[in-house]
Amino acid sequence: MTNAEQFNYEFLESIPEHLQERVLYISTTYATVVHLCACGCRREVVTPLSPTDWELTFHGDTVSLSPSVGNWNLSCRSHYWIRRGRVRWAGWMSPEEIAIGRAQSRRRKQLYARMRRPAPEQ
Repeated sequence: MTNAEQFNYEFLESIPEHLQERVLYISTTYATVVHLCACGCRREVVTPLSPTDWELTFHGDTVSLSPSVGNWNLSCRSHYWIRRGRVRWAGWMSPEEIAIGRAQSRRRKQLYARMRRPAPEQ
């Protein structure tokens, strides 16, 4: 596993067909950030931006992405944070921990959807 020490970023409308390593491609039009996995495996990682998915923070000269990126469906199974453009490696997670995290994510999405529904008219 190589460590992509520093990620640059590009704000653009559409994600390019060919991605460069260590670049976060940020489409505000499509509320999506795409990058090649920080481990160096060159697999594409898509992080949708929404109140229940990922959040992007622009610091003027760097960006942060939260929560962590867990590539559980990739063979590398890498897990990291991107904070102010730098990769911070996170710990390994067991299949049980991953399942718990996915269940929590589903619950957050369901709760958010319920909160967004208009109140029934009386």
